Amino acid sequence: MKFLLVALNTKYIHSNPALYSLRAYVGDELREYVELAEYTINHVFTDVLADIYKRQPDVIGISCYVWNIGMVRELVTELHKLMPSVPVWLGGPEVSYDAEQILAAHPEVTGIIVGEGEETFKELLLYYVEKERSSSRTVDNHGDNTRGRLISPEEKAGSPAEGSFGTDAEGLLRIKGLCLRSGYTSPRELTDMNILPFLYEDLSAFENRIIYYESSRGCPFRCSYCLSSIDKKVRLREIETVKKELQFFLDHRVKQVKFVDRTFNCNHAHATAIWQYILDHDNGVTNFHFEISADLLNEEELALLSRMRPGLVQLEIGVQSVNPETLAAIHRSMDVDRLERIVARINAGNNVHQHLDLIAGLPYEDYESFGRSFDRVYGMRPEQLQLGFLKVLKGSEMHTRAEEFGICYTDKPPYEVLYTKWLSFAEVLRLKRIEEMVELYYNSNQFVHTLRFLEGAFVSPFRMYEALAEFFEEKGYFVSSPSRNYRYQALLVFACEKDRSHEAVYRELLTYDLYLRENVKSRPDFAADLTPYKEAMREFYRREEETRTYLPEYVAYDSKQLARMTHLEPFTYPVWELEMRGEVKASEEPVFVLFDYEKRSPLTGDARVVICGRYCYEEVLL
Repeated sequence: MKFLLVALNTKYIHSNPALYSLRAYVGDELREYVELAEYTINHVFTDVLADIYKRQPDVIGISCYVWNIGMVRELVTELHKLMPSVPVWLGGPEVSYDAEQILAAHPEVTGIIVGEGEETFKELLLYYVEKERSSSRTVDNHGDNTRGRLISPEEKAGSPAEGSFGTDAEGLLRIKGLCLRSGYTSPRELTDMNILPFLYEDLSAFENRIIYYESSRGCPFRCSYCLSSIDKKVRLREIETVKKELQFFLDHRVKQVKFVDRTFNCNHAHATAIWQYILDHDNGVTNFHFEISADLLNEEELALLSRMRPGLVQLEIGVQSVNPETLAAIHRSMDVDRLERIVARINAGNNVHQHLDLIAGLPYEDYESFGRSFDRVYGMRPEQLQLGFLKVLKGSEMHTRAEEFGICYTDKPPYEVLYTKWLSFAEVLRLKRIEEMVELYYNSNQFVHTLRFLEGAFVSPFRMYEALAEFFEEKGYFVSSPSRNYRYQALLVFACEKDRSHEAVYRELLTYDLYLRENVKSRPDFAADLTPYKEAMREFYRREEETRTYLPEYVAYDSKQLARMTHLEPFTYPVWELEMRGEVKASEEPVFVLFDYEKRSPLTGDARVVICGRYCYEEVLL
């Protein structure tokens, strides 16, 4: 008997920890009956269909989320045509809160696992295993005319599935946590985190993929847009077990472990113990990602974070809005002033990547209010600023109160906001354009110094990105997006249109930003002509081969090799420290800057920078 668990992920680098947890939970005795099949929503649909058919499953289970439910619906319809006798089960957050409606819309579906599924799946698997054993005994007693040939799915023996496929429901009715066509079975208790097995004894399936890990389930907060608010009981995995499992990742030097705990630091003792262990056992390679509530961080936690190796941890912080009326309406308990101070304090350590989130389309947040939220969060200078749009998820309080708030959203997943009482559809479209600009220019971390200076030409950062979006619209770039390299040129044109008096400064800022990230072989048009400096630059590398003044670590390399590994650039403005504050003066003689690409920032990927002075004799390290 083969129970095939199917995942449709958004990208190849993602995995589906839910399916691995289901398989691990059934134990060694039953694991041989479970097979996993992971695809992405970008796979050719017929290829996915064909692969499932070739696997010859006896039962199929599909994990359903907001991002894949459309493909799941298509899949169950076509699978039933090919394998009409094979039961199909669904599970996951996208089908747990309107299971009866899903079954009514899809007669091909046998039933739905509601909520957390480990114990429910184990009992369901056992039901089918015992059913097959019983069927095999019957075949042995009466003969089997299919021996010696492959049995097609259409011929598979055994009773038909429950519901529209038959009446063999007695065993299923005894399993808690199911929705059948006859109704719901008894509700399933919440899972004890300490009886869940570890998912990753074999890492071969996760090469070049993100490792997801959970040390807790549930959330103590009740944010109205979030499904985690439904289960307010936080369950923690025993800390010694967590340490043992984290050590497994460290020993195997995995690139990243992403904690899926909804608010990782809601229990200070638990969070502190994990961060202390990560700090004490850092292998210099593995990065750990946490979703936290920053305003809850205490002094002990902040002290631990300040000691982390750059790149050891990254923090995702859901701000969502700074509008007090909005925060109250969504039950978001947050001290924004304290949040701002803590983010600044973490930034000062220059060792922790911070990712801050905003949500457009929340109650009481109009276009201008969102702009104020944007400016305040932008001013916190996170490495990433995620501008998202409200998803009205089934099962959430926001779904129940959508009409009250005048929130209109798409009928199809991801149920994204179209407009609200406070925000028109036209304004939503403007914000989407602004989001694209933030992604291209801010979140890429490729234009840091240029943007910092350019902000001074606008009344606020929000207005700058608004104007940049309008510029892209006028140029037709949203239809035909400029290449990564041309985005520098596009930003130069935009900057000069808004602030022509500083064109020379912008040219050098963009040159600095470009070489900070990449040792480009094709020199951009906006960069200065290096012909007058060629001999001085050759002399620099000849002297460096002799003295090792600026690159002492590279004693094994000659001058030509050093020149290929690094880049030397003259600047007449101190672009590495410029902000638009009054008059900007050019130096009488250019200052040479050395970009070392062998040593990059683990936070941003920037090259190490050495300010070498007029004749490259006076060293100042940034």
